Amino acid sequence: MTFALDPLFLGDAGTLEVLLIVILKVLVAFGVLLLTVMLYIWWMRKFISDMQNRVGPSRAGPFGILQTLADGVKLFFKEDLIPNKSDKFVFKLAPFFSIVPALLVFTVVPVAGDFSSAGDGTVTWFGNKTFVQLADPHIGILFVLAMSSIAVYGIMLAGWSSGSKSPLLGSVRASAQMVSYEAALGLALVAVLMKTGTLSTHNIALSQNGGIADWGLVVTGFVPFFIFFIATTAELNTPPFDLVEAEQELVGGFHTEYSSIRFALFFMAEFMNVITMSAVMVTLFFGGPGGYYPPFGPAWFWGLLWFVGKVFIFASVFVWMRGTLPRPRYDQLMDFGWKLLIPLALGWVMLLATLDVFKDRGHDSGLSQLLILVISVVTLTLLAGLLMKSISIGKHKRELEGEEVFG
Repeated sequence: MTFALDPLFLGDAGTLEVLLIVILKVLVAFGVLLLTVMLYIWWMRKFISDMQNRVGPSRAGPFGILQTLADGVKLFFKEDLIPNKSDKFVFKLAPFFSIVPALLVFTVVPVAGDFSSAGDGTVTWFGNKTFVQLADPHIGILFVLAMSSIAVYGIMLAGWSSGSKSPLLGSVRASAQMVSYEAALGLALVAVLMKTGTLSTHNIALSQNGGIADWGLVVTGFVPFFIFFIATTAELNTPPFDLVEAEQELVGGFHTEYSSIRFALFFMAEFMNVITMSAVMVTLFFGGPGGYYPPFGPAWFWGLLWFVGKVFIFASVFVWMRGTLPRPRYDQLMDFGWKLLIPLALGWVMLLATLDVFKDRGHDSGLSQLLILVISVVTLTLLAGLLMKSISIGKHKRELEGEEVFG
């Protein structure tokens, strides 16, 4: 484990050198993110069009790669309409509550560096060692969790201030959805923090540089990753969990009344959140920029290559889900979060804690570990059976109530 503070601010670097490095970090954190979002939107449209046997963007630039930029310019020059019955100040402010948290989350994610088995995650710029992330606070993961929670305020304020029914219902759905899945997401994070022993994103990534066996995915037993992935999808309101803007029920959802650049900000925030949370998942469960580093070339380049490749895979999975999976009913989404995901996450954290306690007390033999694991799995299976039974009973009751209403 390395220091939590950036070595740039622990050494004897001059003021000008520090300023240049910080500016470079800002360009990396925000410039690269904005460019990546633009390319991701193009990739999503091409990916889905190929799945549907269509051509997709093809006119603006080679292979249509500048289509997102062209759409942004078009929206920028369109008229910014504000409803008469809206709360105008809050209506104008809401889009920024969505996009700013997405930008800030990326500032604590390590995007490159020497994360090989012998590396310390640093790079050397202008003769000084530093991290390739804008900030590495001791509570980096708590910062990520806080920013992801704040993002829902943009949706809530947009729906409430629009002065219309459909946006208001969409914002209410977003609030309930965030509350329902925030607990599961937090418990999945607890599993990672128990194994790494740190809240620093840099140190979490560095603790996994021993290879695939040290990845958070493996040491936590796979289940927390799937819980985190599902909860993230629900928190980001991305398909198939985009019930806050279900066209069949709520017209356009919380941004029905928005136009011009303010609509574009909501649109960009949605895809920026996909990129940032994909980066967070890579940091927590897949070693961050870690991987095989060839003996030639700068180590930071290979770290960046590994990081971009992993994020690209997750971003593509989100696109695949958008194009293939059906949207569940709202009650099904709530039931899944409260009755299945949260109990499973809590049970798995208890299992990991039990194994760690027995290991710390000297019960580290293979037989003891196997016995504890079997007992825990049997207990969790029984609890899961009882849970599924209660869900089926509740479903049967709802069906009977429906027959009474329509019969």
